[in-house]
Amino acid sequence: MESMTAFEQISSFRGGWEWWDISAEKWQDSVIQHLKEKLPEAAEWLDKVEDIPSSFISVRFPDGDEPLMYGSLIYSVQEEIDSQRNCNKFYFLVLNQKLVTLNLDQNTREIMHTAERQKMLEQCEDAADGMFVLARAVLHYFHTGMDKFEINLRRLEEDMEKRNARTLMDSILNARFELLYWSNMFIPFSELVTASREAYLDKLEENRFFKQLLYRVTRMEGLFLHYEKEIDTLISIDDAISAFRGNEITKTLTIVTAVFTPATVVGAIWGMNFENLPWIKTGWGFTAVIIATLLSMAGMYGWLMMKGWTGDLLKTNKRNKL
Repeated sequence: MESMTAFEQISSFRGGWEWWDISAEKWQDSVIQHLKEKLPEAAEWLDKVEDIPSSFISVRFPDGDEPLMYGSLIYSVQEEIDSQRNCNKFYFLVLNQKLVTLNLDQNTREIMHTAERQKMLEQCEDAADGMFVLARAVLHYFHTGMDKFEINLRRLEEDMEKRNARTLMDSILNARFELLYWSNMFIPFSELVTASREAYLDKLEENRFFKQLLYRVTRMEGLFLHYEKEIDTLISIDDAISAFRGNEITKTLTIVTAVFTPATVVGAIWGMNFENLPWIKTGWGFTAVIIATLLSMAGMYGWLMMKGWTGDLLKTNKRNKL
C-alpha cells in the first residue's frame, strides 16, 4: 500500500448524509482515536478490522432496527497483475447518515471528487447510496484489468493456433492463475451486494445506485465465467493435441520398426560366427543380401499400406501451408 499522511475530510451532501474520508498510516494515529471519540459506533469496527488481513463484510443491527454495515475491500488499481501482486485495501462503515472510509487510495479518491462522481453523490439520499457509488467506481479497476487480460488471452489463442509449442501450457496456466487472482478479489464485491440486500431489504428494489452496482457486479461475474470456460477449453485443446501427437509418434515408430524388421533379422543371421552361411564366401553375396533385404523391407511397407495401417502418418504435414 502506498505511503499516506493522516488526514480527515468530512463532506456533506444534499441528501443530508456525510462522507468521512480518513487516512491513517498506523492504527494508533490521533485521527483514529479522534474518530472513535466522535463516532462511538466506529470503535468496534476499527478494533475488529485491525486484526483481519483479508476482505470481510458484516451486517449488524445495534438497536434491533437500523442496520450497520462495515468491513474491508481488497482491490488493485493495476491493469495487469505483476509478480509482487501489490494490492490496495480500504475499510468502510455505513451507519445512519454517515459513510466512513479509511485508507482509500489516492487514485480512487481523485475519481470520487471528479464532477461526474460528485453529481452522483449529490443525488444520493443516504450513506448506503454513497457506498454503492464508491464500490461501483472501484469495480472499474476490475473492468480495466479484464480488458487487458482479454488482450493477452487473445494473443495466447493466436499463438496456440499458429504453433502449439510445449511451453504454451505454462502461459495458459499463468492466465488461469491470473484470472483466479482477479476472481478472488472480486468475491467481496459480490458479497457486498448480498449484504446490502440483507441490511436494507425491500428498500433497494427501486434504488438506482444499488441497481447500477448490481448490474456491474453481474457483468463482472459473466466475464469471469466466460474467461474461465475459455481457458478450460484451451487446456482441453492442448491436452487433445498432446494426446494426438503422442499417438502419431507412437504409430510412426511402430511402422518404422516393422519396416526395418527384415533388415534386423538379416543382420542377426548373417552376423553369426558360422562358416557355412549362404553366399558368405562369394563375391556377389553381399550385394545379393543387401538387395534381398531392401526387397523384404519394401514388401513389408507395401503390405502395411495394403492393410491401410500407414494412413497419412508418413506423409508431409502441409497444415502450415494453408
